[in-house]
Amino acid sequence: MSKVRQLLKRDRWVIPFLKSQKSGLFWSIVLSFLTILAAGSLMFVSGYLISRAAQRPENVLMIYVPIVLTRGFGIARPVFRYAQRMVSHNWVLRFVSKSRRRLYESVASTASNIRSRLQTGEVLSLLADDLDRLQNLYLRTLFPLGAGMVLYLFVSIGIGVVNWLFMLWWVTMLSVIMVIIPIVSFFANRARVKKQKQLQSQLYTDATDAVLGLQDWVLSGRQQDLIASQGKVMANLAKTKGESMKFGWWRDFWIQILVLILVVSTTIWSGSQFSGSRIAVNFIAAFILAIFPLVDSFLGVNQGVSEASFYEDSMIRLNELPVPEESVMIPKNIMTPTIELSHVTFKYGDKTIVHQLNLVVQAGEKIAILGRSGSGKTTLLKLMTGDIVPESGHVTIGNESVQLLKQNLSKVIAVLDQQSYLFDTTILNNVRMGNINATDDQVKAAITQAGLQPLIDSLPEKYQTKMQEAGARFSGGEQQRFALARVLLQKAPIVILDEPTVGLDPKTEYEVLQQIFKVLQNRTIIWVTHHLTGIDEVDHVYFLSEGHFLLSDTPETLKATSTYFQKLLAMDDFH
Repeated sequence: MSKVRQLLKRDRWVIPFLKSQKSGLFWSIVLSFLTILAAGSLMFVSGYLISRAAQRPENVLMIYVPIVLTRGFGIARPVFRYAQRMVSHNWVLRFVSKSRRRLYESVASTASNIRSRLQTGEVLSLLADDLDRLQNLYLRTLFPLGAGMVLYLFVSIGIGVVNWLFMLWWVTMLSVIMVIIPIVSFFANRARVKKQKQLQSQLYTDATDAVLGLQDWVLSGRQQDLIASQGKVMANLAKTKGESMKFGWWRDFWIQILVLILVVSTTIWSGSQFSGSRIAVNFIAAFILAIFPLVDSFLGVNQGVSEASFYEDSMIRLNELPVPEESVMIPKNIMTPTIELSHVTFKYGDKTIVHQLNLVVQAGEKIAILGRSGSGKTTLLKLMTGDIVPESGHVTIGNESVQLLKQNLSKVIAVLDQQSYLFDTTILNNVRMGNINATDDQVKAAITQAGLQPLIDSLPEKYQTKMQEAGARFSGGEQQRFALARVLLQKAPIVILDEPTVGLDPKTEYEVLQQIFKVLQNRTIIWVTHHLTGIDEVDHVYFLSEGHFLLSDTPETLKATSTYFQKLLAMDDFH
């Protein structure tokens, strides 16, 4: 419980929304209380009416008021219930809408390196479960708890008006039901909840791995091992859920026993309190029947508090995500940018990846960055795109810090990487990802520039052809050309090429690179590559090794002066 309180103190998702939407929370709790009050009053008046009618009153007018009240409370209960659901669900949907948008913005801000921090299954769990759990935090915990506390005070005061000694008994019993049992339930069920969440996360991760690697399982003849592995996790998850449900059943059972004790004790008390009067005796049934609508509220509070531990990991994971930064207007001079890295150092733990690196890329210049795997090429790109912050030094574009431009960086930098994702929709829709406001003619022009018009003309459905998932309808070279069309449509002045031809055969690689440099001739290009196919297209070549540039010059100069460069050229058959 203390851990949840500490999380709430540091929370950037739940508490800020609570503070900004206090009125909605207030009215949801009030309407929830009025719903229970109307239900209790309906049973109270009904009990009085039934008891009074059984005495055969001399005049029907003597029970007219209870009849009217019964009808009034009977109508009020569903009205308050409907209004409460409207207010609470509208409130929660606003929270979910804003939080989901914020989640996507947060994930988008680290899209290039989120896979290095989270497994695919964990990302799925984050997107699918965490916000739903926070939604339930309001619907199943905060709202019932708030209404329950208000009801607790109201009932205690109401009974205290009649008999303060019996009020103490009610306060004691309600304290056990609404305070002690929920706290005990929270700690007793915490371990099971933690195990259930771990198994659920494992199921997501394992299932995602199994789907993505299904072909390898089949080719290795281990389908039965896969089924057995998945079945074991699901069986453990079902067992844990079963234990939690069993625990909840016993908890609710003992609450019902306590309610029974409360009913019996109230019967005895009301019998001694009201049996002396022919009219007052009718309140015996009224007090007894009014107890039962309260039971649902008691159970709701217990269930909500018991599930509170579900929200701990969700809140931790969400709060570990970066806070989306406020949008910053792009200065006009960024349209002809110069990229500058000045004395940049970056470390992963104790390992220095980039050390006191200096680099200036003029607007319109085309450079290639080469180096062995692990030399820091990807880190260098992340520094340029603002995905990571240097330990020291600074990275600027047009004299503006990359971090200040981050929310609008897509207007300055476009990225063509090893495998741009193509969605299971039409060619037009996929390419339009580069500029959602582009017209059909602009999209078609970008496709033509990317050298895809002959392919489009050969397709029966032309631009409306479905690409299938991950662009499976087309070859690797065609997929990269479609990704290039997106970049063209994006019209960013700087283009980063992160080994865009990996996996292509030499001929296709050469053709794709020729097309890229042809259509991007007026833009700044930063090309990361392992080898030298197409190297004559760039103005400057940099060799990155152990965090600094080991070698840098024009391709022509390196061909004439560098033995290392000559050996690399000899190894590459780029025709």
